[in-house]
Amino acid sequence: MATRILLDAGHGGWDNGAVYNGRTEKADNLRLALAVGEILENNGIDVVYTRTDDVYQSPTEKARIGNMENVDYFISLHRNASVNNNQYSGIQTLLYNDGDIKEVLADNINQELEQVGFKNLGRSIRKDLAVLRRTNMPAVLVEAGFINTDADNQIFDENFDAVANAIAQGILETVSDGTGEKRQYRIQVGLFRNQDNARNLAEQLSSMGYTVQVEPYGEYYRVLVGRFDDISRAERIERVLQEDGYSTLIVM
Repeated sequence: MATRILLDAGHGGWDNGAVYNGRTEKADNLRLALAVGEILENNGIDVVYTRTDDVYQSPTEKARIGNMENVDYFISLHRNASVNNNQYSGIQTLLYNDGDIKEVLADNINQELEQVGFKNLGRSIRKDLAVLRRTNMPAVLVEAGFINTDADNQIFDENFDAVANAIAQGILETVSDGTGEKRQYRIQVGLFRNQDNARNLAEQLSSMGYTVQVEPYGEYYRVLVGRFDDISRAERIERVLQEDGYSTLIVM
């Protein structure tokens, strides 16, 4: 089954979001969500949108859509804003808390956007955002540059296709469901004689957003996370798993 991802174009309708010289955040968010979604769909991802036109939805409603659609990941797209114009610059991704696959997702998106030319402001914890707090799946909120900073708008406008592709590639680097090129590296998180014990661990990891397989290994059953053609990607997710207390081993 293909990975199912929800793209949320932040704000909408009467809620413009941040506004700068007549430019509205809601319009930038929608344009970006539709462009990212097209790239993901072309790579075999099942994409769901909170909105595809200029309508208002409360943040709670956006989270409810994600939960109702039973998506694997929730990505909310926004533009940042500062008190003073041209005060700050850069991209940032927000999380409800640290740990599990959403941390890897945030880092992958940020690093890809940094390659486009944005300053990478890293990830930040936000407990007050409904789209992060009320979603049942791994969720991130991407701040795609400051809307009231001219330098960030120049990158956003002049390299829009590259910006959309960067976000899409950050997502594709994180998820692994057998679409596209077959990957070589996997992360072994458990080795069990009892198949039920392996399945229990697999269900636990799957609920955290990981793509998991249980496969026979001699007299044992091993629990494997992901498929990666780049060992550095496997190592990044392995570190997160280790920080969460799992014993891991990268296998081919």
